[in-house]
Amino acid sequence: MKFRAITLAACAAATACLPAVTRAQVTLKPDGEWRYLFSAGGNATKGNSDTTAINASGEAARVTEHDKLIARGQLNYGQANGSKSAQRYSLGTQYNRDISRNSFSFGAVDLIRDRPSNIGHRYSLAGGVGRHMLRGDENNLDISLGLGYTQDKYVTPTEVLDKVRSEYGRTELVMAEESSHRLTDTTRVRQKVTVYPNLTDRGAYRGALETGISVAMTPTLNLTAGLNYRYDSDPGVGIKRGDASFVTGVSLRFD
Repeated sequence: MKFRAITLAACAAATACLPAVTRAQVTLKPDGEWRYLFSAGGNATKGNSDTTAINASGEAARVTEHDKLIARGQLNYGQANGSKSAQRYSLGTQYNRDISRNSFSFGAVDLIRDRPSNIGHRYSLAGGVGRHMLRGDENNLDISLGLGYTQDKYVTPTEVLDKVRSEYGRTELVMAEESSHRLTDTTRVRQKVTVYPNLTDRGAYRGALETGISVAMTPTLNLTAGLNYRYDSDPGVGIKRGDASFVTGVSLRFD
């Protein structure tokens, strides 16, 4: 557990040191109304290099004084000289319900498909409790702790944790820290660090880092830049442990 605590602290420190660069955050206003945000970016080249890259994401949120429901989806597709360099799709939702002014419970569901990483699909269920360390219009900071279950189905059977597997399910601890900050009237920063220690096979763990900035050009149009980093201590033979993506684009906000 000491190593895991160090890992979480290192991730948080790395977040603080990174330039504020994934997605903009949908407006969170506690009035019970649905709000939406859609972001997209891409590029293409022809000639000596033949490449295509497309990134798109969407987010919807409904917030009241006592609870919050967020749903999100993301697509990351890339092709270089006829070969797929990226093919990742994800869907997720999380519901938070306040227990008191400063504490809350949560439930979350996530689904990921990432063929270049040999993940035919991964679904995760999690629930737990958290605390609002900061809560306001300018700054928000939440920490949470819970339990979850994750099931991987691999595109090709691979050796994971000393066994050849076509799929792998495990129970995980879920530790997260998330914050959002309004730097100016037009600039918002958001970051989240999550660590998933494996409780089925001790010593293995996953981690995820998301950090992003959005700058409003109009009430509905924003410039965005973001960095995602995912880490798996044992993703399978021949698969790299870390995956990073940096995305820039524009987003449309519907408030």
